[in-house]
Amino acid sequence: MHYKIFFLFLALAALLAGCKDDAPHPEKKAAVTTNKPAALLPGCRRCHARVTLDQHHDRSCVSCHRGDDTATEQQKAHTGLVAKPASPANMAKSCGKCHPAQIQSCAGSLHLSLEKAVNLTRHHFGATDTIDALTAIPLQEKNPALALVDDMLRRRCLRCHLYGRGDDYPYIKRGSGCAACHLQFSGGTLQSHRFLKSPGDWQCISCHYANHVGADYYGQFEHDFNWEYRTPYTSSEPYLRPYGVELHDLAPDIHQQKGLICIDCHNGKNLQAGQQQIEQKIRCLSCHGEPESWGQPPEIDGLEIDKGKPVFIDHSGHTHPVPMLRNPAHKKYSGRMSCQVCHAQWSFDDYGTYLLRSETDDFDMMERLTVQSSSWVEQLLNHNLNSDEDERDPAMPDGITGKIRPGIWYKGFGRRRWRPIIVRRDDDGILKVFRPILDLHLSAVDSEGRVLFDDLIGKDDGLRPYTPHTTGPAGLFYLDRFQHLLERRQTKQP
Repeated sequence: MHYKIFFLFLALAALLAGCKDDAPHPEKKAAVTTNKPAALLPGCRRCHARVTLDQHHDRSCVSCHRGDDTATEQQKAHTGLVAKPASPANMAKSCGKCHPAQIQSCAGSLHLSLEKAVNLTRHHFGATDTIDALTAIPLQEKNPALALVDDMLRRRCLRCHLYGRGDDYPYIKRGSGCAACHLQFSGGTLQSHRFLKSPGDWQCISCHYANHVGADYYGQFEHDFNWEYRTPYTSSEPYLRPYGVELHDLAPDIHQQKGLICIDCHNGKNLQAGQQQIEQKIRCLSCHGEPESWGQPPEIDGLEIDKGKPVFIDHSGHTHPVPMLRNPAHKKYSGRMSCQVCHAQWSFDDYGTYLLRSETDDFDMMERLTVQSSSWVEQLLNHNLNSDEDERDPAMPDGITGKIRPGIWYKGFGRRRWRPIIVRRDDDGILKVFRPILDLHLSAVDSEGRVLFDDLIGKDDGLRPYTPHTTGPAGLFYLDRFQHLLERRQTKQP
């Protein structure tokens, strides 16, 4: 009897083995890993056995990194090695071999050049020339005041750009060039060589943090630097200050609450736009205007009409209904103000950003301000204030060349607020939300303690229009934000 049951199971197993699943499956490419001992692996994998690649980049290491993958000794294998093939200096020769169009677009993009931010600041302090990239910021400027501004830009302000890897904080440290967006870093460490076709918000916020557009999308508002105004609460995060400074958790943007990520609106074409194409940037009406005004194709990828109603399909495949402008106020105030005048829930208002370049060894004055949203400055202050070892010189590197020069840039604020929202009339006559982004006060002291500059300011109050990514319902008292400005203009009219 037992033998019959045994043979019955064998027959059933054979029958099941012959069954075939005809349902289609996505092609699965085996990860580039192996169980072979490292000594038996070919080429670079003798030492780098844990490296994994995605199916589109499953190629020889030397195709991007150069070197010699036939060598058996490290020194020979690393001859001619390119450690960072995706950096701006190398990306045309490495990434550009397969992605020439993308590299060409990136070369002229504002994300790479930071042309707009650089010239906005320099012109505010009196520069008359226009430069085309942050790498063109002069190292030597005849005008002493402008030279101070240029030094501030190179060594303190423009630290988060694609030529560098970001500050040494867990959620900020990343790759340079193409790798900044298309490779995954965590805790400051590269997680994988699997390239990301579409960057996630993690990549975006690694640059757009610290009271800049992007952080507000997630409701992040940076605390003040003084230890009396910071609240270092413990949390579920693996790091206490992953972005360098503790954060207030404010209301995130409604689009973020619905699950949209940055590239759902800011696609590759938009991100790679240069100064000449800046007027083509997306608007709220790109989605929320009537479908007849969308254009063909629509400015935003993912917009469709489903059963007669507009919908948006995000990068994850989720479908969202798109609200249309039904409130009569939209028609009444159309063309007179930006959408965020009513719909911004809060904004960044850092009044009085004070920057001091000091070449002295007086570090005690910064005891309460060691957290500076700069890992270099923070580490130097903590060492010189708390360590028994020899003091480090008051110097910091050029954010573009990496060369260390005398002088350390300290930073502080007059006050940091998120309300009330500042509304003004822009040069084009439209009411917009403004922020004091250029309310900068620069000072400098040499190694002997002589004051070289005391409170150098720009040509105006530093308020500039911007678009807070804090969208929400307008609320009952939205008129209070701008009604007085409309009444004032009506009074002036004859």
